[in-house]
Amino acid sequence: MHARTAAATAAALIGVGVLVLPASAAPAHSPATAKATATPTAKATAAGTANAAKSDTPVIVAHRGASAYAPENTLAAIDKARELGFTWVENDVQRTKDGELVIMHDDSLARTTNVEQVFPDRAPWKVADFTAAEIAELDAGSWFDAKFKGARVPTLTQYMNRVERNHQKLVLEIKKPELYPGIERDTLRVLRKTGWLDRNHVKHKLVIQSFGADSVKSVHAQRPDIKTGFLGTPAVADLPAYAKFADQINSNHGTITAEYVSAIHAQRGPHGRPLEILTWTVDDAANARRAAGFGVNGIITNRPDVVRDAVGG
Repeated sequence: MHARTAAATAAALIGVGVLVLPASAAPAHSPATAKATATPTAKATAAGTANAAKSDTPVIVAHRGASAYAPENTLAAIDKARELGFTWVENDVQRTKDGELVIMHDDSLARTTNVEQVFPDRAPWKVADFTAAEIAELDAGSWFDAKFKGARVPTLTQYMNRVERNHQKLVLEIKKPELYPGIERDTLRVLRKTGWLDRNHVKHKLVIQSFGADSVKSVHAQRPDIKTGFLGTPAVADLPAYAKFADQINSNHGTITAEYVSAIHAQRGPHGRPLEILTWTVDDAANARRAAGFGVNGIITNRPDVVRDAVGG
């Protein structure tokens, strides 16, 4: 994940009037701003509901799989998370030229595959400019370590099947939805075909998140039973607008304070439960303990073992 300016999104929400866990600019609101904009009423309400919203030990989510130890967003990375004992994993989904959904963080294939060698004349190597068959030719492991040579970019279908086989749970990020109109519908179609939209999966094993508020709203409108998360740090005054369609406000750990977390927990989301927060991306013990002390519901991390050692869980 990368932070994205939230001010324009918040403004759009206000202008339009608008799910409890089973390459961008700095956030628009700093921790100081969030603290300053929390009204006494919001703080008082937060004090009464925060304990109901948080758990003693935050859930640990392996970011793009255990991506400190295996190439991100590959099957090897979620297998490594399972090996380390972690149930929750996070991934990113984008769409190919021929409409296939693939697991990839960047909108370019260049950083995490050998696309420049295989297709040297196709710069800037955007995911949307390649077919699924072309992407399937790429090596998505050697850049990380030679022992992962031959790892492939999985399709969303392949990824969901592996998460299921591993008995894992998923935070799925719709990446850069503005590049892929209708990707929310496409994502839900794949989730349905792979068995992930039945009651058990939806209630206990799935969160869909995005930096795009409209994308989160689209998922909520199409499947209001699915738990959703907005990635960002909206101003406290704007949280009620987000709570209409998002169950989580998932903020960068450097942008939050204890007061801000309490303000999130003070709101009730579309399913009538206190809003939650999964904070990201925390890879060291000190910041893990700091976030846990704020009462966050979960921590998204490339080094889930480090976070577990720091906070338990």
